[in-house]
Order: sequence, then C-alpha cells, then structure tokens
Amino acid sequence: MLRWPSLCHICRRWPSQPLCSPCVERFAQPTLRCPTCALTQRHAPHNPHHPLTVHCKNCAAHPSPLDACIAAVSYSFPWAECIARFKFQTDPSLARTLAHLMRHAPWIEPALDAANLVVPMPLTPSRLRERGFNQALELARHLAPLKTHALTLLRRGDTAHQVGASRQERLDHVRDVFWVAPDRVPAVRGQAVVLIDDVMTTGASLYEAARALRAAGAAHITGVVLARTEARDAGQ
Repeated sequence: MLRWPSLCHICRRWPSQPLCSPCVERFAQPTLRCPTCALTQRHAPHNPHHPLTVHCKNCAAHPSPLDACIAAVSYSFPWAECIARFKFQTDPSLARTLAHLMRHAPWIEPALDAANLVVPMPLTPSRLRERGFNQALELARHLAPLKTHALTLLRRGDTAHQVGASRQERLDHVRDVFWVAPDRVPAVRGQAVVLIDDVMTTGASLYEAARALRAAGAAHITGVVLARTEARDAGQ
C-alpha cells in the first residue's frame, strides 16, 4: 500500500510519519506508574520494562475499582497538543497514529491480547453531536477492532464539563451516569474487559464506568488510556 509522506505533528519534519521516530523516542519514553491509577511513581526503582507492584499512596488508601490501569504517555508537551488536535480540531485521522503509540507502550498489547472485550468510554449525546466522533471509540477500533463493541457501555444525559472541575466536582458529575446495555450483560459477565479512554485526569469517569462494568459481572477490568495527567492532585 502506498503511504504518502506527511509532516510530523510534533517537530514538523517532512517527509515523515504523523509522529516521527525521533519524537516518539524523545517524548514517549516509558516510565514506572502505579498499577491501578497509572500515576508516575517518581521515587520507584527505574525499570519501566517490568510491571510495578507498589501502589501509590492514594490507591493504597482508597483501592481503585480497576484491576489494572495503563497509560502510554503523560498528559504534557507534546501529547496534550496532539490530543487537543485529535479531539477538538476534528482530526480523527490521528487516531491510527495515536493508537499505534499506545499499542507499543509497555503492557498495553498484552492487556489487549488477554481481553475478551474492549469497551470505549461513551460520550454524552451533546458531546458526540458537537465533536462528530467519539475519540475513545476511534482509538479502540484501531487497537482491537475485532474485540471492540461501541454500545456495551452507555451514558445517560448531558453532564457538566469536566475541564477545570475539582476532583469532588468530577465525582459528583459522573455518579451513576454509566450502565451496561441490558442485551450486552451476558457478553460482559465473567469476562476480562479493557476500558479505553484518551485522557485520565482524576480517574472519576473511568472509575465510575468500571463500577458499572463490575456491576454487570465483569471479572477483570483494565483501564487503558493514551495519556495520564501528572498534576499534583491528580487521582488524590
């Protein structure tokens, strides 16, 4: 298949892939993260190619509803800009490139291989109309097309924007907003599920979605996100 050259979205090198190898090597180095909320463990022994079993303080005190959580990169330069272009500048063509970045991050491919079902985080109806596509679904379709089901997890009505909200506000916004479609409960019960999203901030939405999947009988739930915020109060 003929592939046309393009500009790298980060360094603007041409001709290149949408994300050139030097930029990926520079900005997407793996790091050790908490195994259930994906926050970087800054004081852990640095060996990113082996799974970390020590939980962060927050997950130790308040166990996550996820059995595991994996992030490809931190939500910082240059990935924040790439994600903004993907989501808000109507550029779903970036989905394939960003999914490729995710798949080659440590532990994401094994999680996808082990999953029976891949579930994208749903958008509210108004967000979907406004954006024209669900970014989590676009990523999931490139990560695991044969395992992805778009309508397994549903989301009620419109909720307040999460951008700029405190952790407690985020928790309040998403409480009880997710459920598993009744006809999909048999497909979830007893299965290993991967829950896909683009950005994890406090984890409020991802955790509430995980609770809905657990209530439907999911046996194991792994959150897989493109980027994890590293703000001081993220996940706290």
